[in-house]
Amino acid sequence: MSNYQKTGKVILVGAGPGDPGLLTVKAARFLEKADVVLVDRLVSPKIIEEYVSSHAEVIPVGKQCGRGASTPQQLINELIVENALQGKLVVRLKGGDVSVFSNVLDELKALVEYDIPYEIIPGITAASGAAAFAGIPLTARDYSTGVRFLTYYKSEILSDEYWKELAQTDDTLVFYMSADSALSVVEKLTSNKINAEKLIAVIEQATTPNQQVTVSNLYEFPFLPINRKLTSPSLLIIGKVVSLHEEFKWLENGLSTEEYFEPVTAKLIEYYSGKRKLATV
Repeated sequence: MSNYQKTGKVILVGAGPGDPGLLTVKAARFLEKADVVLVDRLVSPKIIEEYVSSHAEVIPVGKQCGRGASTPQQLINELIVENALQGKLVVRLKGGDVSVFSNVLDELKALVEYDIPYEIIPGITAASGAAAFAGIPLTARDYSTGVRFLTYYKSEILSDEYWKELAQTDDTLVFYMSADSALSVVEKLTSNKINAEKLIAVIEQATTPNQQVTVSNLYEFPFLPINRKLTSPSLLIIGKVVSLHEEFKWLENGLSTEEYFEPVTAKLIEYYSGKRKLATV
């Protein structure tokens, strides 16, 4: 480490859920000044095209939750630290918001370990973006006074007792990273006798041109054609507020169900892994 004479700075930035217009002004200003941008898969390519300088190095470090190649978090940490220790302004660009279901804690620990200055810039999280673009208020008088952000990508995350409580609450439930677990979520809630007045909205690729919204009764959901392989990212909104979608939707479903975000490729990961200058963090 003694060869590094000047430490740069790292900006941890939330890019929003897809629509490039949802990027914050502060985030755009840092992207314009960045020397290096480490970008998640779930970031609109238009953000890179419109806001990142042609002189900046853009490094894809996406993940795909078991559906394909994924950049190891250790490699991401190393790339952040390596570039910052060379005196560069590094933007770590994440989909959605920085602090909601991301690995920001791992990255913060690496920055603190090497005494690298940083800032955190929030972004619009997927729940807010998906709900807004579907015309579904997450809380609404007489429908819900609270909202819970959850994930269920493996069975041990939520206990049986907690599922029982989720089935009884009047809070709106939002499940992130639910492309592969939607049917399991519904089965857990219906087996705990969730109120039949509560509906489920499955929102695929929220805020992108390919957004798809499907609304269903929870007890009928297992029999719908929607139970195919959902396009990632997908998000579930469950509760009485979902009934407001039909009245207040302002956007029709996209004409295409193709993937809006580029898949992660093992070749890219291998390429950037080979460029590392730090052996360990």
